[in-house]
Amino acid sequence: MAQDQIPQQGEAADGGAAPDPDAQIIRSPREIRIVLSGLLIAMLLAMLDNMIVGTAMPTIVGDLGGVNHLSWVVTSYILATTASTPIWGKLGDLYGRKGIFMASIVIFLAGSALSGLSQNMNELIIFRALQGLGAGGLIVGVMSIMGALVPPRERGKYQGMFAAVMAVAMIGGPLVGGTITDHLSWHWIFYINLPLGALALIVIAVTLHLPQVRSTARIDYLGAGLLTVGIVALVLVTTWGGQSYAWGSWQVAGMLALAAVSLAGFVRVEQRVAQRGEEPVLPLHLFRSRNFSLICGLGFVVGFVMFGAITFLPLYQQSVQGASATNSGLLLMPMMLGVLVVSLVVGQAVTRTGRYKIYPVVGSLVMTAGMLLLSLLDTGTSRFTSGLFMVVLGAGLGFLMQLTMLVAQNSVALRDIGVASSSSTFFRTIGGSFGVSLFGALFSSRVTHTMTERLGASGGKAIAGHAQLTPGMLTHLPTPVREAYDHAVANGVHSIFLWGALISAAGIAIAFFLKEVPLRATPKPSEAEPQVAVEV
Repeated sequence: MAQDQIPQQGEAADGGAAPDPDAQIIRSPREIRIVLSGLLIAMLLAMLDNMIVGTAMPTIVGDLGGVNHLSWVVTSYILATTASTPIWGKLGDLYGRKGIFMASIVIFLAGSALSGLSQNMNELIIFRALQGLGAGGLIVGVMSIMGALVPPRERGKYQGMFAAVMAVAMIGGPLVGGTITDHLSWHWIFYINLPLGALALIVIAVTLHLPQVRSTARIDYLGAGLLTVGIVALVLVTTWGGQSYAWGSWQVAGMLALAAVSLAGFVRVEQRVAQRGEEPVLPLHLFRSRNFSLICGLGFVVGFVMFGAITFLPLYQQSVQGASATNSGLLLMPMMLGVLVVSLVVGQAVTRTGRYKIYPVVGSLVMTAGMLLLSLLDTGTSRFTSGLFMVVLGAGLGFLMQLTMLVAQNSVALRDIGVASSSSTFFRTIGGSFGVSLFGALFSSRVTHTMTERLGASGGKAIAGHAQLTPGMLTHLPTPVREAYDHAVANGVHSIFLWGALISAAGIAIAFFLKEVPLRATPKPSEAEPQVAVEV
């Protein structure tokens, strides 16, 4: 079979008819919108959680203590989400996406309820990991179910809705978290997930009907275990490196070695599983498709740039421009507006024309331009100007965010939609982990260097000893120290966005080599597969 060509629905690899138990069933736009409401609620749960929790963390620490374990409340969630993502995708492919997706919602809700009931920091860390385990299935489940319901040619009409959910989570999360924490208690930032999750469960249970899957394949436990160990070690490298431990420390080096050995063993195990005709947890044959490999690489770049920007832009606006920390979510509104508008326009254009290659290329160019513009931020940049720069970056991300998923799904057979969705999500998440950690190390280095340069060795030590400086604390610093710190933050932001532009430029090269493969379209009724038993 030619590279980047996949069997169409109802077509065997040799060209003959072959029943496909997972073929897309023709549905009306109204039916899709009803199911979509449940999917959007589930996706909102997964994306909103971290944004809400971040705002409430100072209150949680004050109540539960354990400030030394503060970072693990977030890290445990990220580790569980990232490590479980590929496994959720494969389970959905093997045993039915509806049941697996509903199971992930139940696990997420159980983790939410237990997190709200936590009596100490250790309990919260454990229950946040359980919550993250469910979140990995939520994100992958939404994307793979959409892939099964809506063919790539038609999917652009709906991608603006997912961009809107992201905007709501990014902007509304900190506001909702602050409001709940101030007027109720931090426990309710977890309890609020319960009614939303229950509603999503009901909608999915009643309205979602997919072809029933009965697989006799054995779960690739060894491959799943090695992949999990490798991912956890890799995320710990990006989390610890330059922050908790020096990049050259034995802790980081040990995790890097563990990641390399585990992932090498995983590749070998997957090759053997495939040779035996069994089901690998992550089929390596997917990467023989040039488009699939390239789009995963582009997803890594998008995650690197997006999460780096989301992390450091509010820091700059709070520290240098004096914005309120309470309204930090609103600071990202210009970028989210760019994402939303462009994503919606591009989605409609792809649906109308069926062509998409130009958009990743243009998006990578615009994203790079946005990073270069943001590297110009300094102590005198107005909020209006920085907002315009963020719109440019958001527009670039809007071209890319949904298209990376669409191209990944269109590059594989329908039976592999789940694992394709999880792979795309996985590479974007890993890119985000690398972006935040590497940018963090670079930012810290530049801030310390600039403070030392302006105030001498005492200046660098002063800031190093107050790594958790808040906007309120900054107002009490002596004027020379405050001015030096403003310049230090501006220099740090300049450096990370300049290096981010270089990483973003790599996305241009990746997008250029994508091949324009026709998007699958909705089959005519006469060409559709016979209806099969559905899940109830």
